[in-house]
Amino acid sequence: MAEHATRLVIFDCDGVLVDSEPISLGVLVEVLDAAGVSMTTEEASERFLGRSLQSMSAILHDEYGLATDTAFLEAMRMRLYARFRQELKAVSGIRQAVEQLDAACCVASSSQPERIRLSLTVTGLIDLFEPHIFSATMVTHGKPAPDLFLHASAQMGYAPANCIVIEDSPAGIGAAKAAGMRVFAFAGASHARNDRHRQALANLDPDVLFDDMGELIQFVRQ
Repeated sequence: MAEHATRLVIFDCDGVLVDSEPISLGVLVEVLDAAGVSMTTEEASERFLGRSLQSMSAILHDEYGLATDTAFLEAMRMRLYARFRQELKAVSGIRQAVEQLDAACCVASSSQPERIRLSLTVTGLIDLFEPHIFSATMVTHGKPAPDLFLHASAQMGYAPANCIVIEDSPAGIGAAKAAGMRVFAFAGASHARNDRHRQALANLDPDVLFDDMGELIQFVRQ
């Protein structure tokens, strides 16, 4: 096998496996508005897409003067989970894409473990990845730091050079590049189907930019 052959494919969850970002951003904007912070969905996407809860809380505190206490975060989580159970769908074609890959697979997401597992369970994808699910809560620094992807690859037993990361956010692309991994930018989820988001991904020079999960197998094999 070639030195840089793909042996591990690391999937982000939100916006890659599940089409969750419009729901998540909608709930975030609602709870921020109730707390006195007015922000459009587009602004919330630019500031927080792909980042961990810890990173989001730090930004809200430092830049908006909002202290996100336990009650605030729990109320947001419960509202989000209720909508996930009612509305969340898998990204089109993702099950077939994962089943076709002749490589190991895992999930590495900025979300908390219970949210990742809820998302994958509601959408019928959990069997493809359990127990290989890694969360930003497992490392010191979330995306765009490389810690999470390096943790996932180490736990799975693969060198960074033999990993491909599938990401939908600038923070995630930055993290994958910092980890020394190839990164494929996915722009096919509903939040990403606009020129602004696609250009933001393209500006970071991912190895591949694609919007159809049916194409993933050919890019991985290349």
